[in-house]
Amino acid sequence: MISAITGTLRRVEEGRVQLACESIVCEILVPAFDLTQLQASLGEQITLYTIFDLEGDAARGGLTPRLIGFLRPEDKQFFQLFITVKGIGPKRALRALVHPVGQIATAIESKNTRYLYELPEVGKRTAETIIAELSGKLTAFALQGAAAEAPLPAARSPLEQDALDAAVALGISRAEAERLLERAKQADAKLKSAESLLRGMLRVRSTRV
Repeated sequence: MISAITGTLRRVEEGRVQLACESIVCEILVPAFDLTQLQASLGEQITLYTIFDLEGDAARGGLTPRLIGFLRPEDKQFFQLFITVKGIGPKRALRALVHPVGQIATAIESKNTRYLYELPEVGKRTAETIIAELSGKLTAFALQGAAAEAPLPAARSPLEQDALDAAVALGISRAEAERLLERAKQADAKLKSAESLLRGMLRVRSTRV
């Protein structure tokens, strides 16, 4: 089993990275909440704590191997618990984890259903299932989040939610839309309508390096 990989970070894309280990370049799927830190580490040597996963149907001979990696071993441990929830597989879980593990664990332990169903890939019914199956099991992760003083982000206003939905409809991933919205608001605090927020998000996206 491959439990960790150390190498030079060669490339960071939405949901995946390339890690060079001597003469081998590994593609590793990563959660959305690690992308900012990974982008800042391009060209550096890093360690990712990994899970080996097989996707597909063995009966039909269509299994595809893949590696999933995390910057912290405790995030890997949380992920392994998270995917035990009925209906949440590895790919869905990776797209849902747009906030640090400590914040999500705190939301689960406090039974904050609204926070959870606003995550990508998590609807209201799934949020309730997550709480039912994991509440009481994540205290250690929630305490880690509190120690890091990472507050839960404020709930999106209806206008912000409309802007996010419109961006997703244009083909932008939910995780990227969330980041673009924050950057657009920072660039121009006068954006007060869904249309102006969306324009600001697209402007930020078109001008980024």
